[in-house]
Amino acid sequence: MPGLEIMSGIDKKMCLGPMKVGKLGLEGDEHDPTFHGGPDKAILGYCSSHYAAWHASYPERQDRFVPGGFGENFVTAKMNERNVCIGDVISVGPEVLLQVSLPRQPCFKLNHRFSLKNFAPVTYQTSRTGWYYRVLREGVVSVGDELRLVERQWPKWTVERVQEYLHRNTGNLEMNEELSTLEVLGQESRGQFMKRVARARRKNRTDTWKEYRIISRKMETTRVVSLVLQAVSLDPEAEKFVPGSHARLKLPNGLIRSYSIVSTANKKDKANVGNLFELGVALDDKSRGGSRYLHDHAQLGNVIQVGRITSDVVPAKSASTHVFIAGGIGITAFMDLLKRYHTIHWALKLHYAVRSAQEFPYRDRLEALGDDVVVYDGSKGQRMDIEAIVKALPWNSHLYVCGPTRMMAAAKEAVQKHGIPADEVHFEAFAAEVTGDAFDVQVLNRGDKLVRVDEEESLLEVLRREFDDVPSSCEVGNCGTCKVKVESGRVEHRGTALSEEERRGSMLACVSRGIGRIAIEL
Repeated sequence: MPGLEIMSGIDKKMCLGPMKVGKLGLEGDEHDPTFHGGPDKAILGYCSSHYAAWHASYPERQDRFVPGGFGENFVTAKMNERNVCIGDVISVGPEVLLQVSLPRQPCFKLNHRFSLKNFAPVTYQTSRTGWYYRVLREGVVSVGDELRLVERQWPKWTVERVQEYLHRNTGNLEMNEELSTLEVLGQESRGQFMKRVARARRKNRTDTWKEYRIISRKMETTRVVSLVLQAVSLDPEAEKFVPGSHARLKLPNGLIRSYSIVSTANKKDKANVGNLFELGVALDDKSRGGSRYLHDHAQLGNVIQVGRITSDVVPAKSASTHVFIAGGIGITAFMDLLKRYHTIHWALKLHYAVRSAQEFPYRDRLEALGDDVVVYDGSKGQRMDIEAIVKALPWNSHLYVCGPTRMMAAAKEAVQKHGIPADEVHFEAFAAEVTGDAFDVQVLNRGDKLVRVDEEESLLEVLRREFDDVPSSCEVGNCGTCKVKVESGRVEHRGTALSEEERRGSMLACVSRGIGRIAIEL
């Protein structure tokens, strides 16, 4: 594919002669097996009238908007996303029988195919994605064969309407629930609806703590310990952890801390999916008991309470290249993402700064990524030029940054200098200073209750102690889950989740601190 060295089955050629159709599609057709192909995606259909519409929108790309340009196998007249329904059974010629299985979900490769940045989302915004068929009866098809509707059981669910709830009206729980039970819908789409329903049912729960046992303990370096935790009671229905997640631990010394998940169980290890994860914890010289406890006291067989596991890293699915900048223990925030992206053949580049070869955690795993990783060894005088990296970001890329304060500040400065849009960058703090001067907080919508936040406490810790319904996730100022409304008073803002406009009326309870006395609403 132009500008991108990855596999792709897009840009197909016209075939005029008879073609055999099997359970996996047309004979001789090719797919990138990572996401494409399989019985639910045997054949991609597309409406012939869409090409003229694309010509009108992008006249400079007319030569690319041609039959086969989207990777489609069948180009048909008068069939489109508004009149084709999921589950439709359609005959093609005298032999072949197909069933509409799911909408096509376009990926970043379309951006490169047409040399149009962020083009992929436009296809579902305009309802011109195409749709997939599964093959019910094999045979031979030819150009000019007539397609006939044999059966329609679900007229309610046109391809366009399913796309509406997949991409636009994603929060409609009633529709998500209905689509999650539509068995004829292909697993790729149905699985998304099932996950949303599960998340919605968990969303308003207060923290439920679950026991995990340490089953592996290894020193990655002299300052980084790797801990593998497994649920004491395995849940066969547990949802797999999302790459980029955090685990919230309640330690025996009374502290509650969040740490990045480095790896999770392989999907082949079905019993442990959603029940096992690995943490990487660096010893902080200023530790108030979190990392210090895990380094000095956490041993094999110990049981630790773990709260909800959440993620604030949203995969940039429309990006063509994923560029990571990390320093020291900041790599833990991205380890699972890097493995995932490498496995699914997404283009990536990691720039990683370490103090020395001796302070290089997960070295074997990162070196397995080959040329996708550039390591800067501080002991050898190697320095990462963050501005140069940002300036040279490839077209249609997404940037991820996690590291020490100076690294984060340099990255933010470079991003602003070179005009990188905020939605193309993710900053992930791996540690946050939460202590400071004591302050008082009046909680207006909790009976005007007045609480005190001492020097060594965060507002979140105090609110959680006083009230049960205080949500949080990363607890280092990345995600914004713990945002509270500030009605009066001055705030010392910390963390990266809030924009300047949001800071005028809100604060992050996990890291930000009031000055003197403030009034908030939960």
